[in-house]
Order: sequence, then C-alpha cells, then structure tokens
Amino acid sequence: MLHPRGLGGTVEIDGFKYDWELQGEAQLSSGDGWKGMTVSLRQRDMPREAVIEFPTPKRLLRGLPKGRPHINDAIAARGVRAALLAGWDPASRGKTMIFMVDANGD
Repeated sequence: MLHPRGLGGTVEIDGFKYDWELQGEAQLSSGDGWKGMTVSLRQRDMPREAVIEFPTPKRLLRGLPKGRPHINDAIAARGVRAALLAGWDPASRGKTMIFMVDANGD
C-alpha cells in the first residue's frame, strides 16, 4: 500500500494487521463548509475498507492556517477499534463503510 508523504502505516489489533493511510486532509467545500481529515483503514488481505472522518480542527473554523495533519499509529489504532465496535466487518464484501469520529476521538 502506498503512503503519500509518509502519512500511513500499519497497526496490530488482536493479532490482525490493519493498514491505514491518510486519504484526505481537512478542506473547505463550497457546499458543505469545512470537512475534516479522512483516513482509510483496511485489514490485511480482507476486501472491505473503512474510512474514518475526523471533525474539522477548531483552528480552521477560527480562520487559522491548516498546519500538518495530526495522525499517527495510536490514533489509527483507536479508529480501527471504534470502527470494529460500530459494526465494520473487514472480511465482508460491500461498499466502503464511513464512520464519523466525534470531537473526543471515539
């Protein structure tokens, strides 16, 4: 899996390896306003992907510069656990599941 600018990695949860990759940085949409950073998750050798979308950083809502995306293995691991608890089954077939992360990171 390609990881642009090094913003990706692999985490191990309960003996399974999950690859994560920054899919999109926070951006301003003309129709929807600010959208938060998105990260794709995929269990190794499994068909179904999950995408987690984080809330827009408060600094952007205040008009401050973007800065660097804040994502690392620990945040990705919490995202994997949250997606699994919310019903993501990496072994199932179907569309990518999208999960919104609340301001507390859950």
